[in-house]
Amino acid sequence: MNAEAVKQRVLRMAALQERHNLEIHSDWREQGYAYCRAIWVECAELLEHYGWKWWKHQQPDLDQVRLEIVDIWHFGLSEMLRDGRIDLAQAHVSGEVIEALQAQDARVEFREAVERLAESSLQTKGFDAQAFAALLTSLPMALDELHGLYIGKNLLNSFRQAHGYADGRYAKIWQGREDNEHLMDILGALDPLQEDFEVKLKAELEARYLGR
Repeated sequence: MNAEAVKQRVLRMAALQERHNLEIHSDWREQGYAYCRAIWVECAELLEHYGWKWWKHQQPDLDQVRLEIVDIWHFGLSEMLRDGRIDLAQAHVSGEVIEALQAQDARVEFREAVERLAESSLQTKGFDAQAFAALLTSLPMALDELHGLYIGKNLLNSFRQAHGYADGRYAKIWQGREDNEHLMDILGALDPLQEDFEVKLKAELEARYLGR
């Protein structure tokens, strides 16, 4: 994928992240949120879904693995918006971020890639775009797949907020299944590049939630 295409996908995702962050707090950049902590905790959850115990059989739940990677990307985008590597007003994405997401080599074992990202978040208190890109490559997970899943999960996060997630009113279990599972079902039937994608996704989430 060329640099301009990477940039446009990152800017679209960053704009959605900005919107969601504003739903959390109108001055979110000044709150000192520990995105680095969220990243390494999500890395631990990611390994639980992938499997790491050598003393028992474990089958990776790749749908949940992908969603955990998307969750990490939410926090990574937030950190890069806050530190200026992504500037929506200037339609700017730093070359370092674009180059990292274009890279398709230097593959490492998946668990090791997860640990490297967690280690970097702890050491730097920031977001390491190269370590994240290495994680994508090691699964593998293409940028277009990240883009589609991110848009879906971002809209689910906004849906949660609109239905009382912050004050505990929101129910994550619908008809015996987590909302993330419903999301993956819905995404399988929609195209995130279509103009009416957000409208259709919100309508389907609403229908399933109200029918729970």
